[in-house]
Amino acid sequence: MHNEMENLMAEIEKSMVKLHRGDIVNGKVINVTQNEIVVNLGYKSDGIIPKEEISNDTSISPKDITKVGDEIKVYILKVDDGEGNVLLSKKRVDSEKGWQDLEKIKDAQSLVETKVIEAVRGGVVALARGIRCFIPASQLSNRYVEDLSEFVGKNFNTRIIEFDRKKAKVVLSRKIVLKEELKEKKNEVFSKLTKGEKIQGEVKQITDFGVFVDIGGIDGLVHISELSWGRVKHPSEILKSGDKVEVEILDFDKETEKISLSLKSTQKQPWEQIEEKYKAGDIVEGKVVKLVDFGAFVELEAGLDGLVHISQISDKHIAKPAEVLNVNDSVKVKILDINKEEKRISLSITAVEKKDEEEVTSEYISDDAPVTIGDIINTSDNIGEENRES
Repeated sequence: MHNEMENLMAEIEKSMVKLHRGDIVNGKVINVTQNEIVVNLGYKSDGIIPKEEISNDTSISPKDITKVGDEIKVYILKVDDGEGNVLLSKKRVDSEKGWQDLEKIKDAQSLVETKVIEAVRGGVVALARGIRCFIPASQLSNRYVEDLSEFVGKNFNTRIIEFDRKKAKVVLSRKIVLKEELKEKKNEVFSKLTKGEKIQGEVKQITDFGVFVDIGGIDGLVHISELSWGRVKHPSEILKSGDKVEVEILDFDKETEKISLSLKSTQKQPWEQIEEKYKAGDIVEGKVVKLVDFGAFVELEAGLDGLVHISQISDKHIAKPAEVLNVNDSVKVKILDINKEEKRISLSITAVEKKDEEEVTSEYISDDAPVTIGDIINTSDNIGEENRES
């Protein structure tokens, strides 16, 4: 009986697979926990894949990658881990395939998807096909990156720029991919551009000389002179970063990659509708925008300036408009004449003041009683005395 039992055990032993350190074998998953995967290898004891041997990506849980009943290829680390189990590694198997994949990708000059797992000095560590790779800070973006940790956990395509299997060294670049994508996007946008076309965009950057607007992946410039029909001291008066705008394409050059845009062209030219809003005899308020020797230019609205000739500024004799007016002063003016063809508006300040005087005088004149010049003078004297007393 004893001999039979020994013979039976010997037969079972023979039927068992033989395992050696370094072997890569197939097994069947029989249990999965948060910390390990238990594998049936057809051996006298089960195999254990601890969490640290599952993947180079520590954020991955065993339950994310396998389930009970799955076939799995594993690497034998130890035939006996000290507790009677076989110590296994999945990442060693994946690593071998990963190196082969990366070599093929490098030779084909293809892109490889990458996940950043850690920020280190001078760059980040990323996983590509399960292999730990390095992306220098200078190759992370096509813009300056201040905080490398903002990339941790992110996935994106990269290109292999250095590969050395013997030294286990792989260097990747995302910057090259971004540049290639931008070039493709520019070609696509330029192929669709038409002069005179109106297009939606977003303000990206404001400078002293104009505004850069993103029109679908590439930037065009709205020069300061094309922002408004009126005067603009600085583009920030009109737009701010992030504003959504409609612009017109004035011109473009694919070779230099320059695009000229206009904001004001998408808006009505004030002169086109001047007759609907203004007529001779109207009294309106405006702003002094420019002083010259012969008069003052007053802005009625953006893009609509009129001239107050020096003779129409004051009843008193003045040598220069600057004696009584300053730029940015608000003034009431009377429209004397509108010449739409020559785009000229003649204005008067004195005509408004005379009208005000006439209205004040009429208040003191009764319809019933005759009024003499003396009465008006006396009334004026009384107003003066009241003002002096107050």
